Amino acid sequence: MKANQKIFVVTGAGSGIGRALVLELLSKGARVAAVDMNAATLEETCSLAREYHDKISLHVVNVAECSAVDSLPASVIKAHGAVDGLINNAGIIQPFVRVNELERDAIEKVLDYNLHGPINMIKAFLPYLLERDEAHIVNVSSMGGFFPFPGQTLYGASKAAVKILTEGLYAELIETNVRVTVVFPGAVETNIAQNSGVSMDMADSDAVNGFSMLLPEVAADFIIHGMEANKFQVFIGKDSNLMNILYRINPRWATRLMANQMKALLP
Repeated sequence: MKANQKIFVVTGAGSGIGRALVLELLSKGARVAAVDMNAATLEETCSLAREYHDKISLHVVNVAECSAVDSLPASVIKAHGAVDGLINNAGIIQPFVRVNELERDAIEKVLDYNLHGPINMIKAFLPYLLERDEAHIVNVSSMGGFFPFPGQTLYGASKAAVKILTEGLYAELIETNVRVTVVFPGAVETNIAQNSGVSMDMADSDAVNGFSMLLPEVAADFIIHGMEANKFQVFIGKDSNLMNILYRINPRWATRLMANQMKALLP
């Protein structure tokens, strides 16, 4: 589905990949309902899109809260008249600790934002997408959603669930007008650690995976291109593409390799 003249809902729109997606979609002639729980960063995104002020609406919503999400379609349709696409981008990481040291509230927080959030958005918007001549759902998983990273096990589990959620939706919607894409970004230069309340030296992270982090704008371009090409899966970055190959060839060896490299980030 081409972005031009379409109406998209983008979560996590206040920063990082989400902000880049909003700006790129607007530049392609789309209208965008920008969703984020942080009103201040959402306003920053809006200021960057001031030339498209009549094509963007802001919605301060926590995607993990069902009641707030359930009322979101009405707000989006009031602002734009309809909705053609949903990009579930919002997500957080966990503290860099092993499962044994991970607190219960941190586990619930990761699952709420990374898994329940996309589910809430899909349940709220899918009935409206099914009414359109063509529509698209894009769910952003992670390289951690198909490849294990010690110290991010629950984060990876939540993103693996997003992978299966998306691919299950694809299977269920094959005979409908709604296309579905799952995205697996590698390392991208965002403030996800800060937004997640996690202390992390991003230079150390870069050293661990051995690849330079991509700019959010590059990742957004890959995502939109994948959507417009109706791709089933989109792997973003050399690291994501390489780990996908290695894990398919020899998952145990690849897992041990990453476990050894991740020691630098684990206490």
